[in-house]
Amino acid sequence: MTLRLTTAGESHGPGLTCIVEGLPAGIQLRPEDLNADMARRQLGHGRGGRMKIERDTAEVTGGVRHGRTLGGPVALQVANRDYANWEERMSPWPVGEEMEEVHLPRPGHADLVGIQKYKQSDVRNILERASARETAARVAGGGLCKAFLRALGVSVFSHVVQIASVHAPARERPLTAEDFAQVDSSPVRCLDAEASTGMVREIDDLRRANESLGGVFEVQAFGLLPGLGSHVSWEERLDGRLAWAICSIQAIKGVAIGDGFGVAGKPGSEAHDEIFFSRERGYYRETNRAGGLEGGMTTGCPLIVKGAMKPLPTLTKPLRSVDTATHEPAQALRERTDSCTVPAAGVVGEAMVALVLADAYRRKFGGDHIDDVLAAVRAYRERIGWRSP
Repeated sequence: MTLRLTTAGESHGPGLTCIVEGLPAGIQLRPEDLNADMARRQLGHGRGGRMKIERDTAEVTGGVRHGRTLGGPVALQVANRDYANWEERMSPWPVGEEMEEVHLPRPGHADLVGIQKYKQSDVRNILERASARETAARVAGGGLCKAFLRALGVSVFSHVVQIASVHAPARERPLTAEDFAQVDSSPVRCLDAEASTGMVREIDDLRRANESLGGVFEVQAFGLLPGLGSHVSWEERLDGRLAWAICSIQAIKGVAIGDGFGVAGKPGSEAHDEIFFSRERGYYRETNRAGGLEGGMTTGCPLIVKGAMKPLPTLTKPLRSVDTATHEPAQALRERTDSCTVPAAGVVGEAMVALVLADAYRRKFGGDHIDDVLAAVRAYRERIGWRSP
């Protein structure tokens, strides 16, 4: 049994669709399980005018009855309120007058390669689907995955650790789930108050200079069993699946598991997590440099995944480009844009990590109903003698 998430829709089209296949029947759902994270995705200092228009909510159009999943595909619909301003330009059907085409691809975006690959003359036929607006549908589907994981005792959170040149300081102790209770009260979703203030200032300074900003977010998952994923083939290694999922988010250019690139510069004695055993705790580790993964499998420690986001390619002072109709030098397309979306990207990262983990539980434990899954999980915990840390 596997789990699959598919999205459809364009940034300024009628709406976005998400279909999640493979969830067991009987998972309890509430509207806020989907809509809370969608609202969180719209937060963050540096967001642009589009977020003043959209108030994202997900409408369930299939797969759920009376607050419980039915075992079939779950279909979700997210309306684009801004479609009212784009109805002619983005109509699914021919319109009376000819629409002006866009011929100004942006450096760093899918625009130019997309029109080459798909034999298009209008860049809008590419940029609408390539837009990060698509992630609203992913976050809606991620809410379904989180609800499934919550029934298994697993929780997923994120926070921002860097925006442009401002870094949050290294923490003196490992984070717990309780540490994330107030993360969304920070305007940049950073757990360090001083760094949060510096990040806001950095966004304001660079926005005034017509710049966009990137940064790094970190996703952590708690309550995982050891043994999700596998070492036996490259397709089953969970770190590979997580890297794929995080790098699939628009503008993400790098992924780190645990200490990631940091351990590359350390000797082996400082890079690995020593193993201990006691009758009370069973097997345990006192460090988590590996980020909860060894050999492509979860260790039972908190899962830690970082995503590095480049600055957004749509700039208020556009970069140099070429008019694809005339081949003459021109400025790249300028559209309404955000200055910084790293805080929002962290929420999308939660959704993608939740998807990978939910799929890993489905692959390992199967089950047509959530009670079947829970029974299989209990049997596995007993077999390996697992005691939650």
